[in-house]
Amino acid sequence: MSARKKIGILGGTFDPPHIGHLKLASHFAKLLQLDELLLIPSGEPWQKNSGITPAPIRLQLTEAAGVDLARAFLYLNIATQIGIDHIEINRAGPSYAIDTVKALRERFGSNASLTWLMGADSLISLPTWNSWEELIKQVNFAVASRPNHDLDSKIPPAVKALLAAHQIQDPSALENSAYGLIYIDSKLSINLSSTELRNRLKSGPQGSLGSEQIPSHALEIITNLGLYQ
Repeated sequence: MSARKKIGILGGTFDPPHIGHLKLASHFAKLLQLDELLLIPSGEPWQKNSGITPAPIRLQLTEAAGVDLARAFLYLNIATQIGIDHIEINRAGPSYAIDTVKALRERFGSNASLTWLMGADSLISLPTWNSWEELIKQVNFAVASRPNHDLDSKIPPAVKALLAAHQIQDPSALENSAYGLIYIDSKLSINLSSTELRNRLKSGPQGSLGSEQIPSHALEIITNLGLYQ
């Protein structure tokens, strides 16, 4: 058994968090046997349009989703610890992933395996991220396939080159590497987006969305605060 600590990172706007986030977290927590999983809501999501829900509320929603995720882990017999990390909300200025991973690398040390969890849509858009080429020098990537995001036909040349240099086929290799590897998982296919859910909440009552789309504790907050109306 590897003595290297295995940390998963799931960042996002979480506006709102949805079941897709929880499924991705559960899948990789189990597959990679993560010691800890950090949910990191962005403070100032610089790539998003205006009208983002204030960070303190998104943090509250993420913490509520974390309760449901912990319940899922218990049901699935996943021993991974869950943390809701305020690092981006506490940091002034735009929330850049590169700043976050450097801070986490400093926190957990050079030996820890840090793996950024993402969907295929995020991998495709990676070249639009700030200092994106530096990320692979700090973390591994674990990528879940998504419908309508075909990595064969839509992948930009820069990402194709990145995969050629860093992609692996065996996910167990991640626990023996602190950074620098990319694993693409085709077993999990999530077709949910926060944008779609916000639009549905605007067009109808919160009750029209069930717990199969938004975690129950987060949905309760959305209902109580009248969010996305």
